[in-house]
Amino acid sequence: MKFISWNVNGLRACVKPKTGNDDPKYDSKGFEAYFKALDADVFCLQETKMQEGQLDLQFEGYESFWNYADKKGYSGTAVYTRIHPLHVTYGIGIDLHDHEGRVITLEFPEFYFITCYTPNSGETPAPPTKNMPKRLEYRMEWEADFQAYLRKLDEKKPIILCGDLNVAHKEIDVSNPDKHRKNHDAGFTDQEREKIDLFLKSGFTDTFRQLYPEQVTYSFWTYRGFCRPKNLGWRLDYFIISNRLTDRLKDSLIHTEIMGSDHCPVELDLK
Repeated sequence: MKFISWNVNGLRACVKPKTGNDDPKYDSKGFEAYFKALDADVFCLQETKMQEGQLDLQFEGYESFWNYADKKGYSGTAVYTRIHPLHVTYGIGIDLHDHEGRVITLEFPEFYFITCYTPNSGETPAPPTKNMPKRLEYRMEWEADFQAYLRKLDEKKPIILCGDLNVAHKEIDVSNPDKHRKNHDAGFTDQEREKIDLFLKSGFTDTFRQLYPEQVTYSFWTYRGFCRPKNLGWRLDYFIISNRLTDRLKDSLIHTEIMGSDHCPVELDLK
């Protein structure tokens, strides 16, 4: 089985091919061409930034499920699947977290499949202030509740979690780690990194790092400062599986060659 996850940073913009511009955020291909070329059994999106009815984008052989944020032009997730799920749920069942369209869960016979767009901890006040990111306290509450949700699912059957988790787990997962640590940058605070570390140690596997422990590959580059051509990036996009699925792990890839967003797609292949 082949799974794809992609933070498209606005699906309507990603759908439209853009030509005649050397800026690295632009691309000569649109989303539909990449969707067909990647040929996944399940294709997940984060940060769709859409409301219901704003875009009718369907593909033959797939059914789709969408979770929209209450706030227009913000957040949002979607899943296209060739395999009909037994059940689909939206959010994690906690009102505090379920207004931003961040989670979709599909139940299949052998596992739960969850796509997630984790809340960003927000901006950090500029030096010399040593405050932490503005939304870090909420982010920690989200992490506790979301991980409890995942563990409850895992008690019933294995899980596959994918999406933009908005954290670089290890120093190898971000360029200039010393600078980001010193600045308390969102996505590389000790608190965020400790949360994903504890989660993985409780029975889950970061598939890319399991297969490629020393490989430096990023999945996100800010548009500012031509960071993508310079490869000054972050690995924020993951496929994480229950440990008891690792014997089915075939490959985990990061498609750095694909443009169209400030993130690139990531892939999971299971036997």
